[in-house]
Amino acid sequence: MDLSNLSPAEGSRKSDNFRRGRGHASGNGKTAGKGHKGQKARSGAPRPGFEGGQMPLYRRLPKRGFTDRNSKVITAINVSVLNRFEDGTEVTPALLLESGAVSKIVDGVKILGGGELTKKLTVKVHAVSEGAKSKIEAAGGTVEVI
Repeated sequence: MDLSNLSPAEGSRKSDNFRRGRGHASGNGKTAGKGHKGQKARSGAPRPGFEGGQMPLYRRLPKRGFTDRNSKVITAINVSVLNRFEDGTEVTPALLLESGAVSKIVDGVKILGGGELTKKLTVKVHAVSEGAKSKIEAAGGTVEVI
């Protein structure tokens, strides 16, 4: 390495943190990077998205849909998924997540009645359908809603 190879560190040369309009010598004096005249050169220039008095896009497009702030995101799985566990296992949301039966749990887990169950399990989840409850109990297991 010699003096002809030296260069400043990456990202150190250009900074947006300099004072504008402080004379010719600063390199950004006089018009302070705003060019000459025009609406964008003035103080009080329009906000982003302003279309010169035309109805802006965000007001031209229709409002669609509704988001209920009280809604819950419930992860649903079928009874047949529970066959992956051994007899006598206590199935909880944490165990379902750990075993890969569900990919993520936001507000809760509900067991639905799809498929058949052959194992005797203790199931502790946030919600259970009537069909799933009857299938779990028919297999000799118990259901507890947490």
